[in-house]
Amino acid sequence: MSSAYQELSRTFLRLSRFGHLGAIAGVDMQTAMPAGGSRARGEAMAELSVFMHELLTDKRLGGLFAAAQQESLNDVEQANLTEMQRAWQQATLLPASLVEAKSLAGSRCEHAWRTQRPANDWQGFSANLKEVVKLSREEAQLRAEASGNSRYDALLDVFEPGMTSAQLDQTFGDLKSWLPDLLQKVVAKQQHQTTLAPVGPFAIEAQKQLGLSLMATLGFDFNHGRLDVSAHPFCGGVPEDVRITTRYNENDFLSAMMGVIHETGHARYEQNLPQQWRGQPVALARSTAMHESQSLFMEMQLGRSREFLQHIQPQVIALMGDQPALSSENFIRLTQRVKPGFIRVDADELSYPAHVILRYEIERALIEGEIEVDDIPALWDEKMQQSLGIDTRGNYRDGCMQDIHWTDGAFGYFPTYTLGAMYAAQLFQAVKRALPQISELIQHGELQPVFDWLQQNIWQHGSRFPTQQLLVNATGETLNPAYFRQHLEQRYLTD
Repeated sequence: MSSAYQELSRTFLRLSRFGHLGAIAGVDMQTAMPAGGSRARGEAMAELSVFMHELLTDKRLGGLFAAAQQESLNDVEQANLTEMQRAWQQATLLPASLVEAKSLAGSRCEHAWRTQRPANDWQGFSANLKEVVKLSREEAQLRAEASGNSRYDALLDVFEPGMTSAQLDQTFGDLKSWLPDLLQKVVAKQQHQTTLAPVGPFAIEAQKQLGLSLMATLGFDFNHGRLDVSAHPFCGGVPEDVRITTRYNENDFLSAMMGVIHETGHARYEQNLPQQWRGQPVALARSTAMHESQSLFMEMQLGRSREFLQHIQPQVIALMGDQPALSSENFIRLTQRVKPGFIRVDADELSYPAHVILRYEIERALIEGEIEVDDIPALWDEKMQQSLGIDTRGNYRDGCMQDIHWTDGAFGYFPTYTLGAMYAAQLFQAVKRALPQISELIQHGELQPVFDWLQQNIWQHGSRFPTQQLLVNATGETLNPAYFRQHLEQRYLTD
């Protein structure tokens, strides 16, 4: 007779396999599916969501959890039981009808966004977004009633367990106290530097080859993943079949190049999660911010470092062609250029947090009912003017319609981007302590010691430890935002 824990494990293995199908169908929806398939695919994925929800909320699971708590489990099994119970408790809060309605509304909103954004059609987009927000508020209310948290905190906890808006307000408040001044100093400093812009066009095929080459440099396993194109770059799929995407612009190869490096960071984390626990919640990535820390570790800490850029410069010239703008020093200045702009995904790392804080403040007010969807454009422009001095009036395409996250109700997600940047800075500092010769290693493309450190301290642990404990184990302390400030000041004021 099997134990209660074993029965639970079998249920979650089934959920993992159905989730695998949903993940690949979702990737296909954003990369290869013809427009005419949108409605049927949305309905199929909603059906799958309902089926998985019913499987996860089966009444007999409550008894199995109670019995499993009394069984003798090792520390990994206990951690897995904790993650299973968390998933079950979160799922039982939501009726299947809400899960289905939210999935359908998200599919409609995301698919329409693809044509509404290029058309700058805020009115059309907002009509769909209002339904997504309505359903997200219903979800937030149910989660809040069960947890005792605010509505927004209840959604934030889904993406970053244990984090609260009070903690974010303190962390982001400190960031807002010094970032604008640093931004001004760096922009003023760089005004005295001559930086040549690369002269295109740059063939899409050549850009793709550069991306594939950099993925190989960063250790991507092509036997368990691939690179595609989408309207918004992302990393999806499953650990055994990781799909990353980018988007190309013939006049700007740097955007796609850095996008690929970023998404490869996500992919390396997925591909190196603990195989021996696959199919169980404990084998999943620890949190959204920890996931983001891995992509920003690759892109910002490693990928935009002087040493890494010097190493890849010959690859870039070989594929993009030799020109003055790609000389060593100019290439470095190009990728470390600070220039506040409209688009978050193309932002430099100094202005990027301002984009994130703007979205956090708007989405929290939206979920808490302090503002409505119709208020977003004016509020967006006000905050962009305050933080980056940028006017977005009437420019919805490059303003409040630029991101995909709100289309499917992923409220509570945006703060994890800047938390991830802070985690990444703290992790890289720990790597430098462990590998005093790291600059020479990176410059020569000898990155395996860095990957080995990440494997040992982050990747192999999956969700075995809470986020802050994982940080303590890896770096000796909980989140310390001082490392992020130190990194920015050193790179942009002293380098």
